[in-house]
Amino acid sequence: MRAMRLETVGQPLKFSELPIPQPGPGEVLVKVSACAVCRTDLHVVDGELPHAKLPLVPGHEIVGRIVARGTGAERFAIGARVGIPWLGHTCGVCSYCLSGRENLCDEPRFTGYQFDGGFATHVIADADFCFEIPRCYDDAHAAPLLCAGLIGYRSLVATGPATKLGIFGFGAAAHIVAQIARFEERRVFAFTRPEDRQAQDFARSLGCEWAGGTNLEPPEALDAAIIFAPVGDLVPIALSHIVKGGTLVLGGIYMSRVPSMPYSLLWGERVIRSVANLTRADGEAFLALAGRVPLKIAIETFPLEQANEALAHVRDGNLSGAAVLLP
Repeated sequence: MRAMRLETVGQPLKFSELPIPQPGPGEVLVKVSACAVCRTDLHVVDGELPHAKLPLVPGHEIVGRIVARGTGAERFAIGARVGIPWLGHTCGVCSYCLSGRENLCDEPRFTGYQFDGGFATHVIADADFCFEIPRCYDDAHAAPLLCAGLIGYRSLVATGPATKLGIFGFGAAAHIVAQIARFEERRVFAFTRPEDRQAQDFARSLGCEWAGGTNLEPPEALDAAIIFAPVGDLVPIALSHIVKGGTLVLGGIYMSRVPSMPYSLLWGERVIRSVANLTRADGEAFLALAGRVPLKIAIETFPLEQANEALAHVRDGNLSGAAVLLP
């Protein structure tokens, strides 16, 4: 199989020809049709998420078709189209798994981090952690649903019943969340880099009633906000726009250092909370919702061999929507 592998943290991925792996018990072999490129992939490649398996095939927003099954992996038929997300395996016995919080499992394993991922023509996955994809999306447009959509959805749920929602960082996750929020009749206010007029226009095109730089005041105070940009300096800025009792959700797996700030920004029963990974219940609920909306997924496609170029575009924020590799 063809694959783009990380051999040394901080270095570009290298093209490799590898044997096609064989599925073990409970596993499926999936021929990859599309794999979206996530900012988390950058954190893995850059070493900001430590202890990745090396060498490693990154990628955890995978859509493909099952071509082989291991013993006991009978949940999906040969030829079935499935999605493979970030959460690749949980222990099933820790207190978190037993209380419906498998996203916090003590011994999780993640696709494109501890398991080889989808920057390849083939990938192995635990059948119990795969999802059926709504038929209204083709492979390339479905791929960003597997992380940008899933984590965005969990972040949105964490804001509770907030009517006036701020979104900081208008990339792949935000452009999906904004559409769900509008479907739920919430009002959305988008914050981008001050000079990024393209992102602001993109946000307005998706129903955001206001879009501006993070240096600007929104026209109204917010009930809640989500930060998708991995920038700790945005935390006090976002808090300053949120009403008493409101919630600030940090939607990334990594964020730069949060600066010290006056307690008055947090006082008034404001809440800061993170979102970690996903549960399979999140995936089922979100994909069912995505099949009803439906969502307009903005993508830019790249051949598999251009994975480094795709990562560079994600790093620089030079995308309206998501980068997707097509093997």
